[in-house]
Amino acid sequence: MSLYTHQEANVRKTWLLITFFLVLVTSVGYAFSQIYGNPSIVIIAFAASVVMSVSSYWFSDKIVIASMGARVLPDVEAPDLHNIVENLAITAGLPKPRIYIVDSPQPNAFATGRDKEHAVVAVTTGLLTLLDHSELEGVLAHELSHVGNRDVLVSTVVVVLLGAVQLLSDFFLRSLRFGGLGGGRDRNSGQAQAIFFLLGIALAILAPIAAVLIQLAVSRKREFLADASGALLTRYPDGLASALEKIHRDHTPMGQANHATAHLWFDDPYQGKQNTVKWFAKIFMTHPPVEDRIAALRGER
Repeated sequence: MSLYTHQEANVRKTWLLITFFLVLVTSVGYAFSQIYGNPSIVIIAFAASVVMSVSSYWFSDKIVIASMGARVLPDVEAPDLHNIVENLAITAGLPKPRIYIVDSPQPNAFATGRDKEHAVVAVTTGLLTLLDHSELEGVLAHELSHVGNRDVLVSTVVVVLLGAVQLLSDFFLRSLRFGGLGGGRDRNSGQAQAIFFLLGIALAILAPIAAVLIQLAVSRKREFLADASGALLTRYPDGLASALEKIHRDHTPMGQANHATAHLWFDDPYQGKQNTVKWFAKIFMTHPPVEDRIAALRGER
């Protein structure tokens, strides 16, 4: 796959995910409109799904930044970091992205935004403390490669859509706990409640399945491609390999991490703190094993 076909595939994945979300929410709304004999439910569900889908495309970067607790990093606070990003952006033929910082001791970074004109690169305070110049340059080149490869488009959109599916699941399970949406008082109320219960259980099962599907859509191959592209930008792959080694050895937890945004980070904020990973667990990892990434950068695989 060439870089251009990779970019086109990411755009297709984005629209497929948005379409899936629209169909899912509208179908649930239709089911409940039939249960309660109220056509307005499906209209509300469709309108809500459209609003969430539009928001996921246009405002997902702002939602991600807010959820991470990131703030704008002025030039005067980290002039070296700004210089590195600007030089790499020029080399990659990209506009300089906005730079944010996350107050977390865990060394990590992420990129977000719907396109290169609205890109954001964020780093943690722990990353700036841990890495030297060449290692930091390698990590930032990796993140800028995500922007150039248009990985950030699909990666950022899925954060909002996955969060919405999880909220739907939580809403229906809570509704079950409190007796549904008002509970029918006619002879059909028992049947309606039974269907409501089954739908609630189905949505509870659907949320983690949707998470796995999204993890598969956001292919781990994107990390290998961003590593390779980043190494080409810096012309020093060992800088990125060394950064991966240092970050992987760090066991600091991250309070801002959550499962909806784990795939955005340079290194999985949950995984990577163990030296061995069972083959079954690897199937559901958002990132490839660090050892494999380092070996690829050093030509050992």
